[in-house]
Amino acid sequence: MTIRNMKPGDWPQVREIYEEGIATMMATLETKAGTWESWDMGHLSKPRIVMTEKEKVLGWTALSPASGRCVYGGVAEVSIYIRLSKRGKGIGLSLLQEMIRQSEQQGIWTLQAGIFVENSASIRLHEKAGFRIVGTREKLGRLNGVWKDIVLMERRSRKVGV
Repeated sequence: MTIRNMKPGDWPQVREIYEEGIATMMATLETKAGTWESWDMGHLSKPRIVMTEKEKVLGWTALSPASGRCVYGGVAEVSIYIRLSKRGKGIGLSLLQEMIRQSEQQGIWTLQAGIFVENSASIRLHEKAGFRIVGTREKLGRLNGVWKDIVLMERRSRKVGV
């Protein structure tokens, strides 16, 4: 398995994995993946990371700006999605660790994640990568008419912004 920076040509597989996550109704309030252009505009250009095996994307992680205000330029929200058939094999932790490393190189001092309360596997994964639970945002959004509570997690860099 290889961890590398995401290329635009990875989008079909990245989208496929994202759609798997959407279908679980455990990963996002989104109900469809959208286009490459909309995804690309909604995420920071660096870092965007994939893990591959023989050119097959097994999982990906990318960052979105936490705010448009410049004072929060070192704060980003992490997204991570693993192919359903490859979950539980350490791919997520490897991707998060690489995301942490590369985000610090980009001057990011805080990574945050919003995770559905019931997604205990994702919460545990983020804890293993050094994230801590900050709190729970109740009824933050609705998915198919059902209000969802979101656990807010963050990881503060010990290298950037200290």
